Amino acid sequence: MVETSSEIFMKRFKKIRGHKRIWREIDHWFDRCKDLDLEYLKQNQRDYIKVWVPPYQNISILNSTFEPPKGETRTKIVNGIFTIYERWKSQLDTLNEPYYLKVWYYPHDVSKNQVVCAIGEALQFYDNTFFNPNKMQTFPENPRNLKWELHHQEIHVSEYDLEEPEMFASMEDYREHTRWVQRIMQHPDARITKSLNSENKEITYYSLKECDVWIGG
Repeated sequence: MVETSSEIFMKRFKKIRGHKRIWREIDHWFDRCKDLDLEYLKQNQRDYIKVWVPPYQNISILNSTFEPPKGETRTKIVNGIFTIYERWKSQLDTLNEPYYLKVWYYPHDVSKNQVVCAIGEALQFYDNTFFNPNKMQTFPENPRNLKWELHHQEIHVSEYDLEEPEMFASMEDYREHTRWVQRIMQHPDARITKSLNSENKEITYYSLKECDVWIGG
């Protein structure tokens, strides 16, 4: 039986407690992020916000993560993301210049959602962040009057990811990492591309879909 990509990237979910505290954290996050710092944007050419809300912002360890937001928590995050998008759009419109402004929407886990913008020389900076499978599908939730395109977030590996044992804390870690890379490289659904590195040497990359991400704007 062929192993699915979801099995390769599978994580154990930890249950979440203290939802009222999380709701307060979401409110604080929204207040911090609702307004775009135009001076910062002009200087750096791009800006973004993630759902910087504990425990979702915490770094995943031991192949486990917190379960995706549900119910009222999910609703508050989604509403916050789209309100931030609309507020940023109103501010960007005052610049009277082209801009990139998108919602990166992860239906399976909205704690990964982002609002991303760019101007000037960074206008095309995010164009190749995700793989476009060119599939015509309908956005699975309320479109909020935005135009949506389905993309894939992928994991990319090459033979250069098969590192030496001394790079790892233990032989067990080394073997686990090597098996993981090889599973991706050998997967029948892996997308194979080639490119030249800085030394003009051709490298073969193996890209495997991790999850769907919808780009809306």
